[in-house]
Amino acid sequence: ASKYLTLLIEIHPINNVRVLKAVDSCVRVQFLYPFEGRDSSTESHLLLISEDKYIEQFDIRVVAEEEHKVVIQKSGQLPRAKVVDDLVWAQWDMMEQRLFYIVPKESKSTLRCVQFYPDENFNSILESHLDITVNDTQLKLVNFGYDQDQDVASKSLNLQVFTSKAGGLCVCCSLASDIPHEIMYSIYFLHKGYNKTFTVSLERTESHQLKEVAFMNLDYYVAAYLPGQFLHLLNIQHPDLLCYSLFLTGEDARIDTLQNCSIRSPWVSTALDCEAGSLYDVSISDSALLQFLQKSKRDCERLAALHCALLYFQHTENLEMQIIQWISENMSTCHSFDPIQEFIIASLYCRMCPETQNLDKLLPYTSLHDWIGVVPGVICATDIISLPVLEFQNSKGFWEKLNSNLESVKYAEPHLHYQSNVLRKEWRNLSEESILFGLLFCSFCDFCLFTNQREERRTTAYLRNIFENAKKYVLVFIVFTLSYFAQTRLVPLFEEEDYQQQLLMGLMVAQLKDHLMRHLQYVGKKKIDEIVLDYVANLLNLVHRIMKEVWRRYQLHSCVFCFDERGSAGEFAVFHIMSRILEAANGMCMPLPPGFHTLHLGLGVRCLPLHTLLHYIDNGILQLTETCVRKLLKDLDDTEKNEKLKFSIVMRLPEALGQKVRQYWNHPINANLIARKYVKLLLEKLGNRQCSRPIPERLSVPVEFLPLNYLTSVLAEIENQGVHPCEKQDHVNARFVEETALKHTMTLLGLKYS
Repeated sequence: ASKYLTLLIEIHPINNVRVLKAVDSCVRVQFLYPFEGRDSSTESHLLLISEDKYIEQFDIRVVAEEEHKVVIQKSGQLPRAKVVDDLVWAQWDMMEQRLFYIVPKESKSTLRCVQFYPDENFNSILESHLDITVNDTQLKLVNFGYDQDQDVASKSLNLQVFTSKAGGLCVCCSLASDIPHEIMYSIYFLHKGYNKTFTVSLERTESHQLKEVAFMNLDYYVAAYLPGQFLHLLNIQHPDLLCYSLFLTGEDARIDTLQNCSIRSPWVSTALDCEAGSLYDVSISDSALLQFLQKSKRDCERLAALHCALLYFQHTENLEMQIIQWISENMSTCHSFDPIQEFIIASLYCRMCPETQNLDKLLPYTSLHDWIGVVPGVICATDIISLPVLEFQNSKGFWEKLNSNLESVKYAEPHLHYQSNVLRKEWRNLSEESILFGLLFCSFCDFCLFTNQREERRTTAYLRNIFENAKKYVLVFIVFTLSYFAQTRLVPLFEEEDYQQQLLMGLMVAQLKDHLMRHLQYVGKKKIDEIVLDYVANLLNLVHRIMKEVWRRYQLHSCVFCFDERGSAGEFAVFHIMSRILEAANGMCMPLPPGFHTLHLGLGVRCLPLHTLLHYIDNGILQLTETCVRKLLKDLDDTEKNEKLKFSIVMRLPEALGQKVRQYWNHPINANLIARKYVKLLLEKLGNRQCSRPIPERLSVPVEFLPLNYLTSVLAEIENQGVHPCEKQDHVNARFVEETALKHTMTLLGLKYS
């Protein structure tokens, strides 16, 4: 039947029916259940929705009379309250007991919301102006039951309001298009302050098949669905970039059980097929999403699927493993984004944000700042709209989160997310100054002395704090790694001190703390310290996780750090992936786990020809570390090929590192380099000071070579004055210089030295 007969009746006594209200028209009744635990056997609260465009609330209480009999209390004067007048559209939210409705107001429509509470009160809590044309001749109701009069329903407004757990509020509306085979629909992201209108060109369809778009609420996504044509999953939480919404066509967009347009979404993750009378649970399949990710060729599809897989689903080891495998196979085919960066940032966002409220507005969720690509077949237009006005006091849950979202929009939300620009600038300044080189290969005490001597603008206390914080985070990472991967510790990461990475880590910790303290003061310093500790530890663990899965995939083992043979094809593949990890880390100014550079250099020595290896070193792709260089100098014998490799490495060592590791190579070339460096350092220490007297004693066998005799005398006197630049190498002194010079000269003359 196309009409309803609404009766509110009292049975008292038996078979004596008293009609309270009888209306033979399109009147709906909606019972209120604002509190599940309330005993509703003696009272009922309901809304009466009239075709005259008003809604009233009735409160009906019954009392026991005699045995097994109840009567309505004060039936002649039922308590009632007017909820709204002159509405043209209304939607009932059954789960949250909310009434959304639209009233016409001048040239625009006004969306309002009434919240019903367990204490039987209600109040208007939201108002938002929408640029939507509403036919005010007929009342359209959503989720009050389904009107089977299709002619009437097809002419009414196709509009639905969806909310999400994270405080998202969207208005979905299909629009009329003047162009055949073209579908238009708008999504008003009220919690973001803008509206996106989508125009989709249909490739093939019959005119009679064109129907309205059906909208479904999937919490994190809103689905715009046209059976047989497309399925558009629109990201509610991050709708700013179109590449994070998934547009599917063909078989990918097919939902077998939903093949008609008479679909409603009465609450989150459900779909009501109004024609079949069936209610379905609706969710995104993780296995189907991964299959789509693996076969996708466009960057926009890959980004959307990757974003959905990382942020929509709960992280499991199996899911991460499959995503890492896809990343390792498709790093070179993604042109507009770095999949390693997206994996690390999105995974950190997913792990960290549930810990603290509003943290999702402060941490980055993507490595992209904008998106200039297009989604084939879809045209999107974005318009700024006015923010909704909220009126509530001490309200928790959805309204509190929505208010927080609106406040973040008012304060320019993109600038609230932590960015590495300031960190990169600070890191670049340190790199340009000579502070960095004093820190890389010296102990921290030496570094503090170094900074004091140069009177740098940063205080020693500030740098000491950065350095000690970094050591603490490295320790947390090492402890976690040893405990978590104790049984399957595949990757031979060395537990070494990488001062460069520790400094970068310390800077990141300091700036992230400052960023969170500006916006999360109410959680306290101790909680912020815990958040930052978890963030950095998880960051390092994610890099280790990638390496672990790659190591397992190519079946490598710890002997790859030996230099006695060339690397395999698997090792070269891992080296390439580690180079991409390094590139991603540099792009985000992100620290890497301890031992990463040592392992990377070791694989480079095994896999690359010498000229390519040196090119990588000179361009900063490979970094010389003490552990790797020391092992290389000690393990390789002095064949002509190995001598060339060692000499090329030694000549590229920074000064401080060279002093530490050159002693492990017992070779005339190395001795000559050490002697030259020693003389240079001694003479620099001497400065303009003059020797008080020559030293008459000879330090070695008599040699009638006056320039060498004078040089050794000067060096010996400087040593006697307490100047010794190589205190950790006792054998390097004036006598060592003299003997090395004689050996080198004899070698050049082709004579035998004895």
